Amino acid sequence: METDRYPLRLTGELSPQLSRGLWLVKWLLAIPHFVVLFFLWIALVVVSVVAFFAILFTRRFPRVLFEFNVGVLRWSWRVGFYAYSALGTDRYPPFTLKDVSDYPARLEIDYPASLSRRLVLVKWWLLALPHYLVVGVFAGGGWAAWTGTGTQWMWTSGGLVGLLVFFAGVVLLFTGRYPKSLYDFVLGMNRWVFRVAAYGALMTDTYPPFRLDMGGDEPPTGTAPETVAPIPAPVNA
Repeated sequence: METDRYPLRLTGELSPQLSRGLWLVKWLLAIPHFVVLFFLWIALVVVSVVAFFAILFTRRFPRVLFEFNVGVLRWSWRVGFYAYSALGTDRYPPFTLKDVSDYPARLEIDYPASLSRRLVLVKWWLLALPHYLVVGVFAGGGWAAWTGTGTQWMWTSGGLVGLLVFFAGVVLLFTGRYPKSLYDFVLGMNRWVFRVAAYGALMTDTYPPFRLDMGGDEPPTGTAPETVAPIPAPVNA
């Protein structure tokens, strides 16, 4: 099935060796990040409101503000990947909005040359509503809080992502292994969540696809999985 690459690219490299029990205390270790991110997400909401008017009058998302929002999403993904959105690494996340090329979790968003004045009026609440319902299942009640008030949603343990990550943690505790198929599914849901977050934050006019692009890497441009089952090898055309 043919598809174009989405402007947001989210990747996560699963560590080959994870501590069996460290995930039990990552909630405590990540508290400094949670505190910083709480204020960063309040700032992201304020920046998005400013960007709303900038797009309405100029069709452009100010580049400095755009990069700030990308940095907040990037920071959130690194913390989520370390903690309870994936448990994909034991390497402590850095305190920075910038991309860290050697960190196993990365996020990038293409800067749009221009954005639609008409879409900015409706995409963040009306057009994105079907996705909010889906992502609410993935991320739990925290996502509903984000869409309604602008508060941080990535820290909740509810939703399908939190449930599956908990199962992965239990398996890791007793076997020392993270089930790869489960990891791929979790990454696909996280990718869906962040695409919707970027769209709702007015950072792109490209409507998020209703699909799970599973695995740690983004699918190649022009290809996409036809089912939600893991694809072990590229399919010849």
